[in-house]
Formats: sequence, structure tokens, C-alpha cells
Amino acid sequence: MSGKKLVIVGSGLGSLVCGAILSREGFEVTILEMNKQIGGNLQTFIRDKHVFDSGVHYVGGLSEGQNLYTIFKYLGIYDELPLEKLDEIGFDRICLANDPNTYLMSQGYAAFSRHLTEAFPQEKEAIDEYCRLVQQVCQDFPLYNLRTGTNDGKISWMDQGCRDVINRLTTNETLRKVLAGNNLLYAGEPELVPFYMQALVMNSYIESAWKVVGGGSKIASLLSRQIRKQNGRILTKRRVVKLHVEDDRILAAETEDGNRVYGDHFISGIHPAITFDMIDSPLIRSGFRNRLDNLENTLSAFTLNISLHPGILPYETCNYYCHLSDQVWADPDYDPKDWPSQYALFYSPDGKDREFARGITLMTYMNFNEVKSWSDTYNTVAHPSDRTAAYQQFKEEKSQALIRAASARFPLLEKQLKATTHPPRSPIAIIWVPGTGRSMALPKIIRIP
Repeated sequence: MSGKKLVIVGSGLGSLVCGAILSREGFEVTILEMNKQIGGNLQTFIRDKHVFDSGVHYVGGLSEGQNLYTIFKYLGIYDELPLEKLDEIGFDRICLANDPNTYLMSQGYAAFSRHLTEAFPQEKEAIDEYCRLVQQVCQDFPLYNLRTGTNDGKISWMDQGCRDVINRLTTNETLRKVLAGNNLLYAGEPELVPFYMQALVMNSYIESAWKVVGGGSKIASLLSRQIRKQNGRILTKRRVVKLHVEDDRILAAETEDGNRVYGDHFISGIHPAITFDMIDSPLIRSGFRNRLDNLENTLSAFTLNISLHPGILPYETCNYYCHLSDQVWADPDYDPKDWPSQYALFYSPDGKDREFARGITLMTYMNFNEVKSWSDTYNTVAHPSDRTAAYQQFKEEKSQALIRAASARFPLLEKQLKATTHPPRSPIAIIWVPGTGRSMALPKIIRIP
């Protein structure tokens, strides 16, 4: 395969990892990215001289011998990656409605079980069984453990719903809510999310949980360096609009400026439905296209990033998942009047004084229907665009609702906002409303009045 040309569409984590691996195996790699910055959800942005993550706020499995550690060592980026370990006693903290307790999710299975058992002394058997099942799922997925093997074991988990498994383990309603409490990590619609999805996610964080110092874009930067070291190319502002097919193979990717990039092999790191929209070939049957187009996408999210005054809000090496109603699972059919019903809070430290936070991120579920009227608009560096006054008002109202909800449990946040209402240091909030595959409302700066 040496010398074969490989073209990758998109530069998210999957694309960058493929590029880094295959460039080492002798492929001539070219990655085409539509945006100015590479990395997909690894991207960061700067507001008020502070770095915010757009999507990846913490990672798991990075202690020696664990799966992501092994992958990053193989890719040659681990030793240069600046990491901070999250609180081992409670990397995630679950807060429930009308409950003064904060429930800890700890690193290490022994500690995870011990701290939950302290909160639920009658439920030790159920908690230990939960830990056993999570680890069993991971053993039944060979690739997750970077080993070869049959997939016979994992097939048995495919039709087991997450909520159903948790409900079988215990009748304690509070424990049920806690075990599902950080479902924002895996788009926890109770009728859709399988238990194996939760298990694969949770195992990584229980094994070890980390924050990338300076933001997740460090991962993208190091991977791109590895690709370029092997004479690979990463071209930004290259939006692919068509994949040209001749006979039974793709010959070239055409970008919106009309240029074509030819290759022997192609990998798409973008939504499959969008990929197939670029391909005009009878080899992809219309029935399959229709089935893919009609697949339901997961619930989208609304994210608010707030730049803080230095020296006011203490920095915590943990994340909070807070619920405002008895329903902890995602509800895609929520009444907008009851929004938000839960949120996650992530801290980012002050680079000059890590005793304090310099920014926080609030994230909650949002049904894409709430922004559907703007689905054909987007605003990027490459394609700047203004939206309507109604869109700005919508963001403002949603921002204030989310801030009010978080301030009820974190009163220092409200104090921080009150302290920054006067120029020249108004807090800056960036709203990120990812769509459901085909459409996306991208970041727009607003000012909190």
C-alpha cells in the first residue's frame, strides 16, 4: 500500500487518528476541512483572553495501560499532551432535584463502589453488580480493549436498554437517578440509549478522568503534527461538495471552489447522510439512502460558555450534573416552558491562578425543533453571516434561563455575573447549538446584560 494516496473528508478526532495511523503506514494523506480550525469537537476558541472547549471537556482512560493511553502512546502524542487529573473522589458529581446531597462518582471501581455505598448502604449488592456489568460489557467488546476477537459477546448487549438494566439492578429510585445522572455524556434518551453505550463511556472515566490543560485542541494539534511529519497535508477552508465516482470507485473530492483532490482511497469523517448526498452513484441504492435519511438523530444540546472575573469563583477539578425535576433522563418532547430540566457544569481554570476558575461551561439538552427555523443559516469565519433579531432574542432568553437555573445551586455564579454587568468587562457568552446531523447553528457572541 506504500505510496497510495488517501483523502479524508473532515478533520474530527476520528479523521485525525486515521490520518496519523495511515500516514505512518506509507499512505500519502490529505485531510480536507471546511472550517478554519481543525478538530471538530476538539476545537477551542478564545473569548476575553480565555480558552474555551467547544465540545471535549474531559477525557478518560489515560492512565498507563488503559485504552486511550495506549492509543495516544502509539500515535506519539501522549508524552507531549498536558494533562490534569480530575478529583479522584468525585470526578463527576450528581445533584438531584429537592435533594441536598451531592453524589460522587469516583475513579477506580473500588472507590466508585465504596463512595456510592456510603450514600446507599442498603444497595451495595446492586452497586457492585452495576460495576461488574460495566466491566463485563467492556470485555465483550474486543476493539474497545485493543484486541482481536469475535464479537459474539457484544451481540447479547445490543438490545438491552440502559434504563431497563439499571431498573433491574435496584428498586431504589434515587440510586437509579444517580447511575443515570450524567447521561448528557451519551445523549440519554431512555428509549434509545443501550446499556453498552453507557458502559463503554463510564468505564473510561471510572478507570481515570482527565482534563487537557489548554483545551482539547491540543490533541488535534499534536495529531496534525504527526501527520505533517509524514508529509501529510491538512487543508482548511476546503468544503467538500461532491465525491466523483467512476465505475465502482471514488476518484476525487471536489471542493466548493471547484478544485478536485484525487486519491486512491477515501475516508469520510462526517455524517453518513451528508456523505451520501455528495455521491451520485447507482451503487448506493435508493432504499438504503432513504433509510439513512430517515434515521433519527440523537437529541442536540445548548451550550453556554461564560468568561469570569479572575479571583472570584473557586476552581474545582470536577464536573457537576444537576437535575431540576424528578426526570433525569433526556426528554425530547419537553415543554419549552419547563426548559432546562437539567444541566452540566464544567470549570476551566485561570491560567495565571489555578485556585480560581476563569470560565465555566453550562450544557443542557435542546430539541433541534427549537432552532429549526434557522437550520439553513450558519456563521463561521469562512462564511460570516448575520441572523435575525428573533434569533438573537431566542439565544438571550435561553441564556438567561440557563443562568438562573445554575445560579440556584451555585450562588457565586450569580454574584459573578452581577459583578461584571458594567463595562468594560461584561461577561461574554458563546452559544453553541449543534444540530442533528445536517444542519447546525454555530457560535455567535452575545453579551449578558
